[in-house]
Amino acid sequence: MDVKAAPNGVATIEDRILRITGYYGYYPGYSSQKSTSRSSVTRCKPGANCPSSHSGISRQLSPLSVTEDSSAPILELQSRGSSGVCGHRVERQNRSGDDGTQTHPENSSQENRIKARCRSCTSMVLKAVWGLLIILSVSSSWVGTTQIVKITYKNFYCPFFMTWFSTNWNIMFFPVYYSGHLATAQEKQSPMKKFRECSRIFGEDGLTLKLFLKRTAPFSILWTLTNYLYLLALKKLTATDVSALFCCNKAFVFLLSWIVLKDRFMGVRIVAAIMAITGIVMMAYADNFHTDSIIGVAFAVGSASTSALYKVLFKMFLGSANFGEAAHFVSTLGFFNLIFISFTPVILYFTKVEHWSSFAALPWGYLCGMAGLWLAFNILVNVGVVLTYPILISIGTVLSVPGNAAVDLLKQEVIFNVVRLAATIIICIGFLLMLLPEEWDEITLRFINSLKEKKSEEHVEDITDSSVHLRSRSRANGTVSIPLA
Repeated sequence: MDVKAAPNGVATIEDRILRITGYYGYYPGYSSQKSTSRSSVTRCKPGANCPSSHSGISRQLSPLSVTEDSSAPILELQSRGSSGVCGHRVERQNRSGDDGTQTHPENSSQENRIKARCRSCTSMVLKAVWGLLIILSVSSSWVGTTQIVKITYKNFYCPFFMTWFSTNWNIMFFPVYYSGHLATAQEKQSPMKKFRECSRIFGEDGLTLKLFLKRTAPFSILWTLTNYLYLLALKKLTATDVSALFCCNKAFVFLLSWIVLKDRFMGVRIVAAIMAITGIVMMAYADNFHTDSIIGVAFAVGSASTSALYKVLFKMFLGSANFGEAAHFVSTLGFFNLIFISFTPVILYFTKVEHWSSFAALPWGYLCGMAGLWLAFNILVNVGVVLTYPILISIGTVLSVPGNAAVDLLKQEVIFNVVRLAATIIICIGFLLMLLPEEWDEITLRFINSLKEKKSEEHVEDITDSSVHLRSRSRANGTVSIPLA
């Protein structure tokens, strides 16, 4: 078919269409060779030589060279697209590998945190268990000591000899500590090396004769006075009253520390001291201010006062001590008592103030039981500070009051009237108030604020849950708004 050129340079309508679509250069027989040209275009790759059969056509039909050239960029784009996809896959694999290397230390750190939390929880549980055992042991040893003294008084009343005899048992404190050191420590030390290490409580030079007389003498006298007055009070009062009055030593420690050591003033402890003094007066009033009752209350209060003075002076001159240093110091007090105070019971024996017929007539079983329980009480108090919380030791001491009350009721040695019961409760409450930490008010405010925050968070969560529930119900009912495009 002949192609006729139009005045504007375009032959026919088909030439116009082919020109617009990019296939300009129409020739007769184009439709018969259209499939061949397409196959040649699609099989050729960019940069590759086409077959010779198609090269002839391309030489004869110069307009097809334009279509081949135009198809090359399309195929190049397809190859670039496939390479781009492969590149993205490689990058994703690399990123996933990097993420794996980053998540591994994060997982290990999380495992370490979990292990640390488990260790802290187990240590807290162990401390609580040890604390419960220490509380029961401290209270039972103190109750046992008091009750054995009351039993001993039925046949043998020599309070100073009993005090001297039980104080001599303090010599065994350091050997008990060293045996525990040999049983538990990985690096074991010789007795002399451990003794010199623990003697640093007296100073850098250790224990010298001058320090032995200067530092040990006043504390040994206070120790003896505390125990002696306590035993005298047990002759005049019941075990329950004496143990309750002895709990006032906490209030006296606070007052002396505030005056002498310039410790922090706390209003709640002043209230506790006032409650302790009120309990003392009520305890004396419980027996209508009977002579023996007043004397017994004075002895018990004197014992609590000397105990408080001992603790304050110890903190002033010696500071804080670990378990080994405390064992060394208490054993040193036992040696001082054996060497320098042994003449006092001898003088009392020959002056017939504290006299007994023969040594065979002495109740050695009760005396050894009292001394052993007293030594156990002192050891438990110092061990408890290491194994558990110090506040639990004080709780164990105050629990001796209901323990002695139970024993006295079983023995029918005490009749609790309203005044005596109120005095005992007031003193115990004052003792517990003394156990509050210095930052108790700040801790209480933080606890209250944390409770308020938890309530507010729970309220917000309830609101969000209710809103989600309402949305789910509206969707179930079909009332969902569809946004317009």
